[in-house]
Amino acid sequence: MAQHKTTPIADATLRERIRQARATLGDQAVILGHHYQGDLVVEFADFRGDSYGLCQNAANVAAKYIIFAGVHFMAESAAILCRPDQSVILPNMDAGCVMADMARLKPVQTAWDTLHAVLDDAANIVPITYINSTADLKAFVGKNGGVVCTSSNARGALEWAFERGERVFFFPDQHLGRNTGKAMGIPLEQIVLWNPHEPQGGLTDSAIRNARIILWYGYCPIHFRFRPEQVDWWREKQPDINILVHPECPMEVVDKADYVGSTGYIIKTVEAAPPGSKWAIGTEFHLVNRLKSQYPDKMIESLSPTPQKCINMQKITPLHLRDVLEALVAGRVVNQVTVPGEVGKYAKLALDRMLAIPK
Repeated sequence: MAQHKTTPIADATLRERIRQARATLGDQAVILGHHYQGDLVVEFADFRGDSYGLCQNAANVAAKYIIFAGVHFMAESAAILCRPDQSVILPNMDAGCVMADMARLKPVQTAWDTLHAVLDDAANIVPITYINSTADLKAFVGKNGGVVCTSSNARGALEWAFERGERVFFFPDQHLGRNTGKAMGIPLEQIVLWNPHEPQGGLTDSAIRNARIILWYGYCPIHFRFRPEQVDWWREKQPDINILVHPECPMEVVDKADYVGSTGYIIKTVEAAPPGSKWAIGTEFHLVNRLKSQYPDKMIESLSPTPQKCINMQKITPLHLRDVLEALVAGRVVNQVTVPGEVGKYAKLALDRMLAIPK
């Protein structure tokens, strides 16, 4: 579908058409909305959540049609976890993920084979993929005894993996892997970075053998832009500020923060904070701005002076939502996301392991 833009004049009519389509479909359709979506989309969500929470919703809802207002890898995960008689719809198929695109199956497989060639005890490597990855990488992890993680349960996933092996191969987000490993007490010299553009990942044999966590060179372009100088600026301006950041941020930012956690953790922390408290938050701007509107009794600002917005999330507009809903009313399923049988089978194995690990 083509990209759409709305105008204030059209909003009322657009909302009404969405509401009418929803009313016609009744309980046949459910809308899942990620917290990074804009307000004009997320207002129609039956469930709002982060990647972990929406995966749980996808696995449990009864509706025939699951409309996922998120990005492609999220819709893939929903398609893997839902029943065969359910259809998962992504309102705009162009809504991808830059981080997920940084790790593809062929170079990951090459790295895996190289690690096995270097290590005598290669069977002791356990792969973990962040949920921000393609279905074939989730299947790769499932086939090789690994697990999917989210920012909500990354520590639990690493603990799960270390119960089964001596080393972890973690992709695609280096920052989540590094920050989680460091918080668990793993020395930084045992957390190494695999660069797929370098021979042998840019690592020596001894560095690989000494490593406990081998990180893929990937990152979130939104969270990567938060800088330690921004923390320093806020502390100077507001000495009683609370710095709250997502673990996809660079280690130098996380080290300076007061609180670190997933999207869900960020929301719960702000909800529980006392009136009058001050917060500078390092995560996607739409979520920060929504929290600011919901809690006017607290000072809530973005850690960055420049709003950091997920462009791919914003590729889903109310017009895209209207189009897929009205197509369903007309008896047509458009923009359905499916995962091939063998890939789906092993990816589901890895996702089921993820859902079994406590947050």
